[in-house]
Amino acid sequence: MHSFLPHNIFEDTFLLTANRTIFWEQEKALILSDLHLGKSGHFRKSGIAIPQTIFKDDMQRLLAEIQFYKPAQLIIVGDLFHSTMNKEHDLFLRWRKDFADTIIHLVKGNHDILKDKWYEEADITVHKNHLSIRNFTFAHDVQECKTSDEHYCFSGHIHPGILMRGLGRQAMNLPCFYFAKQYAVLPAFGKFTGTFTVQPQPGEAVFGLVENKIIRLQ
Repeated sequence: MHSFLPHNIFEDTFLLTANRTIFWEQEKALILSDLHLGKSGHFRKSGIAIPQTIFKDDMQRLLAEIQFYKPAQLIIVGDLFHSTMNKEHDLFLRWRKDFADTIIHLVKGNHDILKDKWYEEADITVHKNHLSIRNFTFAHDVQECKTSDEHYCFSGHIHPGILMRGLGRQAMNLPCFYFAKQYAVLPAFGKFTGTFTVQPQPGEAVFGLVENKIIRLQ
């Protein structure tokens, strides 16, 4: 079962999903950020026993999102991969062939350091700093965002989280979608990542992710 909540920006509708993606209805685009594919393999190469199931789980979640929303394009807001080549990159290439008709846009993040030829072989269109579609911009780092009252930006990079406090000293940091007035920060799609706690201001919107559900917190 897919859990999602609609969020409107200007006159467009964005479905925020519990699987850490956004489906942009008007453009039939699936938006996500910070997959960090290959990170578990990078750790294993260094002798740290990280299970490969982490990579498989991330790819299965992405597969489920594509099969459910049937997007015409994927917009990846940076850090598709984590570092240099390893076996998980080869697995991604095999996965890519199953979705050859789906356009993939990648706005380069600080971890996207593979050679241009590799992205060409994977049929990925690379954008160095940002991608603009109508009055929306996609940039990995919010510092690269083009914003105004008529222009909204989607970013990633910081892996936003929201601190939830309970009774006593109970607390938990949930991955979240963070919507400020002129920009949004997406949660990291890859689950083998940390979070940076955001401090939302009045009038901003935050959607937390917990137990395969998405809930509005502010």
